Amino acid sequence: MSWTISPAVDELIKKALAMDGLTVEEAEHLLTLDLCSREVYALMEAAAKMTRLTFGNKGERHYHIGLNVEQCRFDCRFCSLTPSAGIFTEPVEFSREQVLTWARDAEAKGADALNIMTTGTYGFQKLLECGRYLKAAVSVPLVANTRDISHKEGEALLEAGFVGCYHAVRLGEGRDTPFKPEARRHTVQVFRDLGLKWMNCVEPVGPEHQKREIAELMVFAREQGATYSGVMRRINFPGSPMEPHGMINEREMARMVAVSRLVMGDVPRAHCTHEPNTAALLAGANLFFPECGSSPRDLQADSAKGRGSDLDRCARILDEMGLDPLLPSNCFGPEARLHAPGPCPSDLYAPLRS
Repeated sequence: MSWTISPAVDELIKKALAMDGLTVEEAEHLLTLDLCSREVYALMEAAAKMTRLTFGNKGERHYHIGLNVEQCRFDCRFCSLTPSAGIFTEPVEFSREQVLTWARDAEAKGADALNIMTTGTYGFQKLLECGRYLKAAVSVPLVANTRDISHKEGEALLEAGFVGCYHAVRLGEGRDTPFKPEARRHTVQVFRDLGLKWMNCVEPVGPEHQKREIAELMVFAREQGATYSGVMRRINFPGSPMEPHGMINEREMARMVAVSRLVMGDVPRAHCTHEPNTAALLAGANLFFPECGSSPRDLQADSAKGRGSDLDRCARILDEMGLDPLLPSNCFGPEARLHAPGPCPSDLYAPLRS
């Protein structure tokens, strides 16, 4: 059986494999392709090959540690900490000893980074203190996941030992959240100005989001030089204000992961997805987020006892898909960018031609 795909999609894949990136309109078109079509499988194959070429066989594990749980007055509609859901009624702050135990376990199991997450109202000075404490105790790179920050606060994060920040202009920003997209984008510029690595994901994707707004955030990640990007779907917990919209499935997320990878080209050092799944690894993802402590998708205060996947499970999934979680991270270090930089060789796309 011959393998033929639409000439228009063929040209877009070849453009992406040449590391030329894709426009918003081109990405939007790919996001509308029939999930059962050969074109979508061609996107996934091309994205997976792009990842293997540029990141080698590295499978990244960035360990999410949520420091505190409390009802958050910012009331983002997709978050399990929203007061309207009524899930968490008593605040919980994990002890410094517990956080250090998690961090040391992550180091022992070869985690590539520690993503330290706080709620929007968590004290910034306490986050800095946590960074200093962990920096002195473990060698794993620290990434902050907190609110919008100023240049002065970014300098403080660097001084405390953080090398980067996870920050997303969320889908529905200003509609499902009280934050202005411009403020979120400004924080990304703060990171760029100061040399903090910017970690990103197009999230939290739901069926109600337009393909155009998804494509725009993918291209924004490329244009702003995200250290990694990818796709995370919205998880609907019981009582979620977003529950009537439903959820996208992992197959749909795999298509989005593939398009995002083709958009990003040679800009990122990894490509992420959440929650961990094998379909996305077939579509160009190579980065998972094991979880402990608080999570905005969980009903448990400690996600390790709820939805969170642990480091060992993530390593097993990566290994089953031929990715090595114990290779050095591509995301950190002055020369860690890519195993094999440059455009894809001309024969990389050959199997997709008729």
